[in-house]
Parts: sequence; C-alpha cells; structure tokens
Amino acid sequence: MQVFTDTTLGRVILENPLGWFHVVAVLMVLGTGWLCVSSPRQCPRFDWTTKEPLKLRPFKPKYHLTMSIENSSASELIEMDRNYLDRMNLRKSIMRDHSETVLAADRTCKPAIDELYSWLLGNYLSIRFPGMFELAGSNTERYLHSLVTGDRFSTTPPNDPFDALKVLGALIDDDILFLMRSTDGDGYVLKAFVTCFPSGFDTREKFNWKLRDIHKPVPGYKEKLEKSMDKYFDRVETGKFIKRANWTITTTDQLFVPGGTHLYEGETPKEEVIDIEKTRVRCERQVLHRLPKTGAIVFSFKTYLYPLSDIKAEGLGGVLAEAIDGLRGGSVPEFHWYKRAAVWGETVKEYLRN
Repeated sequence: MQVFTDTTLGRVILENPLGWFHVVAVLMVLGTGWLCVSSPRQCPRFDWTTKEPLKLRPFKPKYHLTMSIENSSASELIEMDRNYLDRMNLRKSIMRDHSETVLAADRTCKPAIDELYSWLLGNYLSIRFPGMFELAGSNTERYLHSLVTGDRFSTTPPNDPFDALKVLGALIDDDILFLMRSTDGDGYVLKAFVTCFPSGFDTREKFNWKLRDIHKPVPGYKEKLEKSMDKYFDRVETGKFIKRANWTITTTDQLFVPGGTHLYEGETPKEEVIDIEKTRVRCERQVLHRLPKTGAIVFSFKTYLYPLSDIKAEGLGGVLAEAIDGLRGGSVPEFHWYKRAAVWGETVKEYLRN
C-alpha cells in the first residue's frame, strides 16, 4: 500500500506538466486505501542519540478502572529516543532466546501483518525518521536501510509471517499485537504478536484468545470494561490513532518479565526482599489503530522503566506514594492485590516519603 505525503503529491504535480491528471491516474491505480492512513510528520533534524525517553507519570490519587484514552496521530505512533540501539540489541537477543514466548502468528493473520509491515518499512519509518532510516534499491526490489544498526530489510514482506514479525521486532522499540474480528462475529481475537517486553504474562498463553478472555484475570474488567471495550473496538475508525498510558511497580529492572508481577485471587504472596535500587515504575505507552485494508486492530506499546530515585528527585515521591494507597481506594480495590502492592507497597512508600 502506497502512502502519500503532501510533499510526495506536490512533487508529482510540479514534475509533471499535466499535474493533477497524473495524480488522479496514480490514485486510480493504487485505489483509495491510502486516504484512510494518516501520514506522519517528517523529523529531518531529529537526533535519536540526544532524545530523552518520555516521562510518563499517569499515576493518580485513586485508581479507577477506565479506558483513559486520548486521541493521537500517526506521527505519535512510534517514539524514538537515546535508548534505541541498546533496546534493539536486547530485543534481538530476546527473540533469539525466547521466540516461543514472544512471537506467534496465525496464518489467517498474514494479510494484516503484511499490511503493517509494508506501511512501516515502505513508507512510515523513512518519512518520519529520515536520519535513522532510508529507502534504497530499485523499483523492483526495495529495502529499508537502518542508518543506526546497518540492517537492511526488504520492503516486501517475507513469505512466513513469523519472519515478518521478527523484522518488526528488530526495527522499532514497540511490542505489537494483532487483533482480528472473531469468525463467530463476537469480539476480537489475538491472532499474532511480537512482545519482547511482557510485563507479568506469557503472551503465548493468550494466543488465539478473545479480548475478554485475555482480560479475565483482571479484577473488575468483566463488570466495568468488557462490553464497552468490545463495542469500542468495533467503532475504531481507520485513520484514527488512540493512545493511553498505564503504570505499575516492578521489583526488577528487567524489561523481559513474562511472569511474577501479578497476584491472583487465592494466591499466597511469597516473602521478598525489596531492593529499592532495582525497583522500577513501569509504564506502557499504548497506541491503538485499525489497518485500512484488512480491518485488523493493531495494539502496540512501548515500555518505560523509571528508577524510584528519579520520581523522588522530581518531587513526586509523595504523589506516587498516594497513588499506591489509591489502588485500594479506587473503583476496584482488588487492584492493590493484583499489582502485588501487598509485597512491595510498604517498602516503596517508605522510601518515597522519606
């Protein structure tokens, strides 16, 4: 799928004496699918080596289980920062050593994976971050060249969707999940994913599950969000991007955490010595959008880890401590247990308040 920017269209008009006639001709060949995809703004002077990671601070005095969404744009789909190269190296090693946990693709999802792959490699990355990626090759064989890692990937998706996911996982610091309408017409199903940085769950165990079943262990989800989430997914329009952020506390500074960050009903917490130096505020910047051709929903998220010392240095220690107490005081008090605050809560709050 070709995605045009205003610059691209302008070039066609200026370089061709028939101007708009040629534009219309091109659109007739390509179809109107491109109209449904927002083009990103170009960042010609963007220097990823000096860009600080986003500071997400989504914690509030009381935790209420809501969607908490905001409108976004194609330009905000992918965030780059100075951690990019280290993260790419880590993601490659995780995909190599834990492929059975972080990668999966149902063959029925191949068209959706190919659609996202073609857009990101053939258009988005080189347009949005021209100092990091460039398109090269001929009209018959194009590839995306990473100016950071030196990697080169064909803009034509591999035959195996599993391989396409590995390329996506090695190019951007976002985990990606593909959700498709269930064949029975009831809800959405997880049909493919590359999740190098899971937080307390093994995504493979959720593979081919419906959205509501994936969230079954989440306290209050069925009562407060299940119906509205299913309806909302149906209403997501092509070309719209929606973002949100979440937070939790983890007692490890690792990004790959496929278990151990949640407590479930009836589970007895194990005693744990909390190392404040390794404890992190873990946030996900999540973005949702619908692919125009296949109609699949793409859910992506970038993970951020913040040392508690950073939060304290910003003068937000008391704010975070209040938010930890607020896990009990919100609409779903069980979240205090679910997030394992029974294990780390008192130690973390004491540090933050002193």
